[in-house]
Amino acid sequence: MVDSQEFEYDVLVIGAGGAGLRAAIEASAEGCSVGIICKCLLGKAHTVMAEGGIAAALGNVDDRDNWKVHFSDTMRGGQYVNNWRMAEIHAKEAPERVRELEAWGAVFDRTKDGRILQRNFGGHKYPRLVHVGDRTGLEMLRTLQDYGIHQGIEVHMERTVVRLLKDGDGSRVCGVIVYDREKGRFQVFRAKAVILATGGIGQAYQITSNSWDCTGDGHSLAYEAGAELIDMEFIQFHPTGMVWPPSVRGILVTEGVRGEGGILLNSEGRRFMFDEIPDNYKHQTADNPEEGWRYTQGDKEARRPPELLTRDHTARCIVREIKEGRGSPHGGVFLDIAWIKEKISHSEEHIKRKLPSMYHQFKQLAGIDITREPMEVGPTTHYIMGGIHVDADTQMSTVPGLFACGECAAGINGANRLGGNSLSDLLVLGKRAGEYAADFARENNLGSIGGEQVEEAVEMALEPFGRDNDPQNGAENPYSIQNDLQKLMQHNVGIVRKEEEIQCALEKLDLLKERASRVHVPGNREFNPGWHTALDLNHLLTISEAIAHSALERKESRGAHFREDFPEKNPDFGQCNYVTIKGPEGNMLVRSEPIPEMPEELKAVIKEME
Repeated sequence: MVDSQEFEYDVLVIGAGGAGLRAAIEASAEGCSVGIICKCLLGKAHTVMAEGGIAAALGNVDDRDNWKVHFSDTMRGGQYVNNWRMAEIHAKEAPERVRELEAWGAVFDRTKDGRILQRNFGGHKYPRLVHVGDRTGLEMLRTLQDYGIHQGIEVHMERTVVRLLKDGDGSRVCGVIVYDREKGRFQVFRAKAVILATGGIGQAYQITSNSWDCTGDGHSLAYEAGAELIDMEFIQFHPTGMVWPPSVRGILVTEGVRGEGGILLNSEGRRFMFDEIPDNYKHQTADNPEEGWRYTQGDKEARRPPELLTRDHTARCIVREIKEGRGSPHGGVFLDIAWIKEKISHSEEHIKRKLPSMYHQFKQLAGIDITREPMEVGPTTHYIMGGIHVDADTQMSTVPGLFACGECAAGINGANRLGGNSLSDLLVLGKRAGEYAADFARENNLGSIGGEQVEEAVEMALEPFGRDNDPQNGAENPYSIQNDLQKLMQHNVGIVRKEEEIQCALEKLDLLKERASRVHVPGNREFNPGWHTALDLNHLLTISEAIAHSALERKESRGAHFREDFPEKNPDFGQCNYVTIKGPEGNMLVRSEPIPEMPEELKAVIKEME
């Protein structure tokens, strides 16, 4: 039974990161009553961990940049399985969203003549990332939060959604049931439109840069409500996470380090990224260290260094060095911003000014002074390109009344996301989600929610308390299952994949689901972390299965999806996306779907920018 009052809004946003806040602001500006539900405290969403910058073709540092170059870079980085319309909207609208953020109070780094400064980043042809040192996500979230709370938006913190609720005939989503993490009480939120902005899935893997709350909630909730997921095989492993000490393994080392001139070295002191440059990037990539250095220092005639190739390629090159015995002492490679061996060094003051968080992060957590010593880094699970299948213009899912934006939505990034595109994606498509959710809310009523939906959701959520607590009778610990799941996904559906390992993962996922059905949680409902973990398990198991099924179907290597048994790209697979949906018997179904033909004018843009 629901424990407290119900809430009603025109538009309800699930998630208070950059995408959720921008969507809420827009829906409120459209005159709708807006509520936000967030799993953590306001201001603590994972967006604060985004460091490098916001990708937007302002052209402030290099006037050759424009939306066409940004669009072309995004499509090339995504290996052309992106939703081209989303990529077009994103490239065209990102500059306006950045200027809007500045007008709302964001304080960006500046050029000498006072314009917004932009830096180099992997996969971007020109310096494009608007930034605040290496704390850009924090500044974005602070700005959106400060602006949003003055728009009359109501925020419900430390609430977790148990289930999306549908109206009487099941045709559309019209609310959610949540529990208060502190008190354990259930609440119903009714809304004319619901926006999912719940972030990523990193906690499905053993080594991740993601926060504790990135457990695939939005993906799983949408899937259970009948929405389609797409591109779930594409998981981005950021090339540079901290490797040492073990307590901070996986914490992100921003791509901004390489954008400012940082180089990657193996244990032999060699810049291994020059060893293998993909054909489609050779004409844009420096073939010697001196040219690469000039690029990072602003020489418009120089080509970018290979350290600024796309994340998927860089991560695989690092794994190659480690596997072939040329890794660092703690299982990574070296990232050197001071160019110690070459004796071409940034000054200590320059590094501290440009990369303050990185300096303090390594100094305090690893005892390393990056102005004098190289960092040890290695790949970390960072981002999922796959997510909820949405309309490019409106961000509405395949279920009416349910919208999605940010990392839990899919399409814009294709097979691989370029660094910085995530933060501009949050602004551009978050704004659109709020705008079109408001339109939907104006045209629809609240709908009717049957009590049986609520009762069933509450009963399901409370099951762990009522199960047998005796391990001899099969009682399971939720933490043990999550730990086993993370190891399984890391080793069987990680950076390098092959059929027998993926098949093994699917078989073991079935066993983990069976174990999860026997999870027992002791204690009561008031702030019970074991209970929280038990409920998160349902989401993690669902999205892990979707990732594995899609990875099995895509029998090629493309972007972040690398199949050891199919190491080459296959043109046939470049014409389709993989769609995941819940079948009529509750089983998971995966099908291929042709990518819509790109308009001739956009094909011409890509040709022009080659």
